[in-house]
Amino acid sequence: MLELPQFSIAPGSTVCSALRNTSLPALEARILIGFALQLSRIQLITQSERVLTDNEAQHIATLIRRRMAGEPIAYIVGEREFYGLPFHTTPAVLIPRPETELLVELALDRLPDQGRLLDLGTGSGAIAVAVAHTLPNAKVTAIDASSEALAIASRNAQRHGTQVRLLQSDWYAALGDERFDVIAANPPYIVAGDSHLSQGDLRFEPVDALTDHADGLSALRNIVADAPMHLVSGGWLLMEHGYDQADAVRKLLAAAGFSNIESWTDLAGIERVSGGRLL
Repeated sequence: MLELPQFSIAPGSTVCSALRNTSLPALEARILIGFALQLSRIQLITQSERVLTDNEAQHIATLIRRRMAGEPIAYIVGEREFYGLPFHTTPAVLIPRPETELLVELALDRLPDQGRLLDLGTGSGAIAVAVAHTLPNAKVTAIDASSEALAIASRNAQRHGTQVRLLQSDWYAALGDERFDVIAANPPYIVAGDSHLSQGDLRFEPVDALTDHADGLSALRNIVADAPMHLVSGGWLLMEHGYDQADAVRKLLAAAGFSNIESWTDLAGIERVSGGRLL
């Protein structure tokens, strides 16, 4: 069980004093206090002198202690924004990250009208729902091996009024001979034993969605190897990967017969997504 650090809010404290007296960054404190009180950012300002009840103060203090212990805000409040949409998020799925929006953009650019997209390892459904929300005519299928993840993805798809077919499967196993115009994947790619797995938010996220417990490339190898059986002629395979894996992924794509192989950089200038076209 997570051991929470000491923190309390004095009786008679106001919203303003609660914001001021925490050691958290101001933005994080505003998010947590706004969540606890169900107040918007503007309401936090207009109600800054509101005196907290004992229950409100205790609730806020508990949330702040959880964050001080390192628990991700996305899990504390149960939500994270991705591609302009709020996504329900729990420790059963990875927290959607801004760099993955690059994968969505690349998929949208390559998906024809009424095209078929496959999202492998969908997790919260962020990629699939973002595509389906942007292109309502697209036929989107999302796969995950975790029933818990699929339940969350289903909730997010319904929340945003999108049509996403959800399948429980180990990669392509449940698809038979189905083919798609675009396959997008954000698989586990962190190398086993990487120190980042025991740091920051990653400590709280599902480890099997982060690492392949091997060299970081095994899931990517499997995805590339079987993709030609599930892409139409001219279809695209797009994969997110680690900061130092682009060259290895390009070689996997070339060995599998893909053309137009390329890697694309995220906002930090890191080669974050690589892909190729099946001719």
